[in-house]
Amino acid sequence: MLRGEKIGLRARHDEDLPIVQRELNNDVVTAARSEGRPWQPVAVGSRPPHPVADDPSNVQFSVVELEHGELIGVASVWGIDHLNRSAHLGLGLLPSSRGKGYGSDLVAVLCEYAFSVRGLQRLQVDTLADNHGMIRAAERNGFVVEGRLRSSAWVLGEFLDQVLLGLLADEWRQARA
Repeated sequence: MLRGEKIGLRARHDEDLPIVQRELNNDVVTAARSEGRPWQPVAVGSRPPHPVADDPSNVQFSVVELEHGELIGVASVWGIDHLNRSAHLGLGLLPSSRGKGYGSDLVAVLCEYAFSVRGLQRLQVDTLADNHGMIRAAERNGFVVEGRLRSSAWVLGEFLDQVLLGLLADEWRQARA
């Protein structure tokens, strides 16, 4: 398990799937805002409609709160490009776990994995411009806003702006020193 101050990242277990589906995937607003694709219902206990377990460019984790070992969300390093040594970060916290400071710790642990374990050079976060929690968590870990894509995301009947944040391995190492 990869550990931060408050959270740990571990492999996704079968018993995690019903919780993730009930709390995240079947929440239409949360799923539509995070998936980048139209929402579709998923029966609790079934496999997700877009399996990625065998995709080497997408590493998925379950996020657990360290004190009690309770599942509090999911995270991924996705779109891993081995030639350019870059990838994207993604995370989703269960509604009951939001606003408790887990996001910044989670981004820090994902950076540790991506830069130290995988040897990546660049990480990117793509998020909706009104996702202030994600933007704050990324900026607290050294990410800088690199751009804004105006009206680039179709979400529940309207176009929303996206913000792109980036972090280079050298910047991350300097901030940690």
